[in-house]
Formats: sequence, C-alpha cells, structure tokens
Amino acid sequence: MTTTIADIKIPDSKLALGAAELLREHGNDLLWNHSHRVYLFGALQGANNGVKYDSELLYISALFHDLGLTKHYSSPDKRFEVDGANAARDYLRSHGVPEESSRLVWDAIALHTTIGVAQYKEPEVALIYSGVGYDVMGENFESLTEEVRGQVVTAYPRNGFKNKILPAFLEGFKHKPETTFGNIKADVCAMLLPGFKPTNFCECVLHSPWQD
Repeated sequence: MTTTIADIKIPDSKLALGAAELLREHGNDLLWNHSHRVYLFGALQGANNGVKYDSELLYISALFHDLGLTKHYSSPDKRFEVDGANAARDYLRSHGVPEESSRLVWDAIALHTTIGVAQYKEPEVALIYSGVGYDVMGENFESLTEEVRGQVVTAYPRNGFKNKILPAFLEGFKHKPETTFGNIKADVCAMLLPGFKPTNFCECVLHSPWQD
C-alpha cells in the first residue's frame, strides 16, 4: 500500500524498498527519520515551484545521503558525502539502472552540503540540497505551512534532532577530520572534536613548494 504524506507519495518500487532496507540495516532511527524528511521537504518544495523530478531517484538519493556516516559505508579517507554517493551508485548499477540516473544520484548525495553549487544543478540534485537545508537549518522555513510541516514531522519525528545531529555527524568522520577541509563539516569538528585544528587554505598557498 502506497504511503502518502502531505500529498507526497513515498516511492514503493522494488528499487526504492531495497534502498530503504539498506538504510534500516545500517542506519538508525535518527537517519531514518531525517532522510525521509529530506525527501518530503525536497519534494514539497519541488511541487511548490512546479519542478519536474524523478521521485524514485530523489527518494533513493535521500535514503543514501547520510549513509556515508555509518560504519558499513565509511571509508578511511573520503568525505562522507562521497562515501554515500559511491554506495548509492554501486547499488543502482547492481540493479541495472542507467548510468545517467546513477550519476544524478551520485551528484545529489556528493553535493548535498556544497553551498552555492548544488542548487544550480539538475532538479534531483537541487531538491536534495533544499530538503537537507530545510530539515537541518530551517532554510526557507516559511515556504511550507505549519500544517504541512506538522504532517511530515508526525510521520517522521524530529525527537530532539537539532541537538542529536551534530554529534552524529562527528561520529561519522571523527576518524578522518581532514576530509572536512573546505566544507561546512569543519565547523562540526571545530565545535565538538577536542584539539582539532582546521586546515587553512591561505597557509596552503603561502607554504606551497613553489619558490616564488
């Protein structure tokens, strides 16, 4: 039976259900609820703006977007966004999904924290970015009504999300904090990781091996 929340259908194809099973297996309730809110908030913003998108690809992108934080999918040396994107691409390729669709999902996940870029990409990429921004930081908060927000949060509760997600982020990449260089997750390390010293771009330039 298809589930509909705030007039948005949750995809229930075999491909979508398989991705949901992976999130259930390797994630937790925090990521489960957050990922579904990201899909719904992204889809709702797309509907409000008359954006055409592939709901199945958007849903799968949302399900995988934070799986790079989990032990199962985390690499020792890549950004967690790339780990999640690689996992999603492998999953889609293993199910014979066309390469162009796999690329779209890869981009949506890999760029979901890349401010100033993702929102100008294809609809699926831009809407994942918007959904993440809405759920995590309340971006464009008033673009959805209180009633609509309530329907989403009732189905997929926040349960103190604001205070839980930052430690969850850190847990996913505290073993490789250097991968946060140049992206917003360095702020998480600066706040929560004792002794963390962020790499400074200006120092990289001034201390390069060039003998100017």
